[in-house]
Amino acid sequence: MTDQRLHRQLGLKDDEYERIVETLGREPNRAELAMYSVMWSEHCSYKSSKIHLKTLPTEGPAVLVGPGQDAGAVDVGDGDAVVFKMESHSHPSAIEPYQGAATGVGGIVRDIISMGARPVALLDPLMFGPLTEPRNRWLLEGVVAGIGGYGNCIGVPTIGGEIRFAEAHSTNPCVNVMCVGFAKADELVTAQSLTPHVGSYMVLYGAATGRDGIGGVSVLASATLEEGAEASRPSVQIGDPFAEKLLIEASLALIEGGLLEGLQDLGGAGITCALSESAARAGMGAEVDLDAVPLREADMESFEILTSESQERMLAIVHPSKLEAVQALCRRWGLQTAVIATLVAGGTLTIRRHGDVIAQVPARSLADDGPEYDRPREAPATAEGTDPALTPFDGALDDALRTLLASPAIASKRWVWRQYDRVVQGNTIAGPDSDGAVIRVPGTLKGVVVSTDGKGRYGHLDPRLGAMHAVAEAARNVAVTGARPLAITNCLNFGNPERPAVMWQFVESIAGLRAACEALETPVTGGNVSFYNESGDSAIDPTPVIGMLGLLPDYRLRVPLGFPRPGLAVYLLGETFAELGGSEFADVVLGEVTGIPPALDLAKERALIDFLVAAAAEVRLSSAHDCGDGGLAVALAEAAIAGGHGFAVSVPTDLPPHVALFSESASRAVVSVAPVDEDAFEALAASHGVPATRLGETGGPRAVIEGAVDMLVEELADVWETAIPRLLGEAV
Repeated sequence: MTDQRLHRQLGLKDDEYERIVETLGREPNRAELAMYSVMWSEHCSYKSSKIHLKTLPTEGPAVLVGPGQDAGAVDVGDGDAVVFKMESHSHPSAIEPYQGAATGVGGIVRDIISMGARPVALLDPLMFGPLTEPRNRWLLEGVVAGIGGYGNCIGVPTIGGEIRFAEAHSTNPCVNVMCVGFAKADELVTAQSLTPHVGSYMVLYGAATGRDGIGGVSVLASATLEEGAEASRPSVQIGDPFAEKLLIEASLALIEGGLLEGLQDLGGAGITCALSESAARAGMGAEVDLDAVPLREADMESFEILTSESQERMLAIVHPSKLEAVQALCRRWGLQTAVIATLVAGGTLTIRRHGDVIAQVPARSLADDGPEYDRPREAPATAEGTDPALTPFDGALDDALRTLLASPAIASKRWVWRQYDRVVQGNTIAGPDSDGAVIRVPGTLKGVVVSTDGKGRYGHLDPRLGAMHAVAEAARNVAVTGARPLAITNCLNFGNPERPAVMWQFVESIAGLRAACEALETPVTGGNVSFYNESGDSAIDPTPVIGMLGLLPDYRLRVPLGFPRPGLAVYLLGETFAELGGSEFADVVLGEVTGIPPALDLAKERALIDFLVAAAAEVRLSSAHDCGDGGLAVALAEAAIAGGHGFAVSVPTDLPPHVALFSESASRAVVSVAPVDEDAFEALAASHGVPATRLGETGGPRAVIEGAVDMLVEELADVWETAIPRLLGEAV
């Protein structure tokens, strides 16, 4: 009989323990309890979120694979598919930033492989505390090194992402990683495309199994980090990117050779997850021999083997007639294989070691029948705060612009992405210095455009509106390149769901995601929920991060961010209102995060996106840049810095000058147009119902906003480029 206190140590509640007893008709032994603890963890079972996730739109004309598989997939025409997904590795990264981030990359890459796609790009949305604190600098440096070290070694370019900073992330950094892969649509590996047979083998291949990562999903990723979190270091997995590269090539060769009946990576919950999900998906059970699992440490206990999250491992389902070919191919790639199980009729996993049955559980009870909670939710008390747009400001506007450009959230991230290989594989058209990164579909002129965006500060003030803005901004960042947004993946970062205030934030955010995705016709293909991002009395702001994917029919028509030459007309698309709530200006200049975020009219956002796509297709745009963090003045400055050309504009408005320049009103973009195209451009904007205000022209070495700013572009660039290196103590 198992001491019932053990289940609590493993993260299971009393009622969950009783449910396990009812399922088995007896009390579980230690190995079985460990299996349930990882599979019924928040990380694996989504027990607090799945009833709400079911309300998101998941179908659309481009969607080939939606939620429920290892990754989502969309059709980009001509038989080509793009596979993509985003996940988090925040808790491990808070403890051991290099390995936490590195193994986050490895895990998401294997999700893409398991769908039969070649990984072609990575994006890394990251959130840290202020860089004035030493620990936050240590976290940033370690995470960036981990992403670069792993991604560079496996030959997958890191082409985009974003980095944000807020006090709440000092103890709870958020490390999200998105991966994109290419495959032929009719060769995707899904539960529907392959048919396992009774008697087929479950073959483990890749690295040996060790003690690293044990308890990673049940304890580390499904609970809050408290004092003394360093004790959790054994739960952080250790990555080997060179082994991962071999795994990538071997897996794709196995799929291409038609040698598999199923494939799954071993990530969270390790062998337990791969066995139970693979068997449940096939509608079968399995006879499992733990003695066959290659071990790095001979004295490992059974529950350790079952729950280890050692990296660089895959589980394949192989018909006996093809076993020898699978083993031979893996040997050619220097990978060991082991037949650890055989599929059997029924639905029971029977696990043996040294000839004894050490666990016997229904596969579906682990993979599909976990608990499902509709947790209590209650809106938190809101502190009274003034509208920042009403706060008097008599400072110099050029100084305010300098302050914003030096803010780490806005400043150049070159220090980060120079550590990443951005062009390996040779298909990168635009990288991290673009609103939307662009990667070419090999052998075609098609460009896949991707962007990641999260609006945690907006979410703090209004979680529903914050989520809507995240979707809208991600779509806008794709559309300014000329691409049509198609679908999203997401990583939903929140605090402890057992607190009603956090659960209310989550449900409100889901409502915002649903509204925005429906309006913009960008269905959800999958993603990840990351709860328990809090420590003590410090919880992160509600931060759904959106990974938006779009299609550019001809990558040669990509619209650049920067002003490409002098003599172009500069226009502001959209309308500016007195909206400084949650803005970068309010935070770093006024020192207050109060008010409400900018309003978001989804019909206007959709009209702007449609216009940007149409204008790019008709070659009416010379440049286009999303008007987001920092507002109009920052967007103009960034376009000048990126293109190397100044501008002279006036901003007609009834608003106070600082509000007109730094408001973050939604559904706006700064574009430049050749004079010969202005009439057609304005007519096209009018036909889409998009306001287009001519501000001035590009040219010269200075950035001039009449009555407000007159500075050398070179000076703006210096402030923008050197801000983060200075905070990190590097010579500039």
